Amino acid sequence: MKYRSVFDIIGPVMVGPSSSHTAGAARIGLMAGKLFGRTPRIAHITFYGSFADTYRGHGTDVAIVGGIMGFDTFDLRIPQALDIASEKGIEVIFETSDLLTDHPNTARVLLEDELGTFEIVGVSIGGGTIEITELNGFPLKLTGGGPALVVLHHDRFGAIAAVTGVLANHQLNIGHMEVSRHEKGMQALMAIEIDETIPADVLAELERLPQIERIAIFGE
Repeated sequence: MKYRSVFDIIGPVMVGPSSSHTAGAARIGLMAGKLFGRTPRIAHITFYGSFADTYRGHGTDVAIVGGIMGFDTFDLRIPQALDIASEKGIEVIFETSDLLTDHPNTARVLLEDELGTFEIVGVSIGGGTIEITELNGFPLKLTGGGPALVVLHHDRFGAIAAVTGVLANHQLNIGHMEVSRHEKGMQALMAIEIDETIPADVLAELERLPQIERIAIFGE
């Protein structure tokens, strides 16, 4: 299911000419910035398909950079995002690729600073709605059936049980869940779709768990 409500089809309140090329791009950037968790020193952005052909004319470039800095789709600072990024000391690198992807509106965002790197691949599927298809090399599939927790964590005994236990204690039902890891004992990923909105106090409780590295809500 690609759309959860009529509002997904109408599109969000936004700055820019196109819900798919502007609002969707801003949301991909928002997710990347939220999961990176700090101001990057370098933002390396690769556009594919339609994004690659039109990213300057449709404002995809300023939207995705604004999103990385935390600007929502309706933020009036989006048209000045490149100048603001420069003032913040963020080096922005744009590239285009002619590689075929599953969707024409695809962007890869690689964020970097002295503490590390973080990479996300997002697809703008229309109406400002996005899908995240890859996160730090982990393939990711979310059904769009509800808000989702995207959790990067250390692959340790009890990590999954700790997260699902918190959700159960707050009577939040899991509709869909994926777990993956590159290597035993290293970084791992949980993607958990919840039937209800996730309260802020629950998110804070999850963030305090010792195994958690980074956490973000997707699709609210």
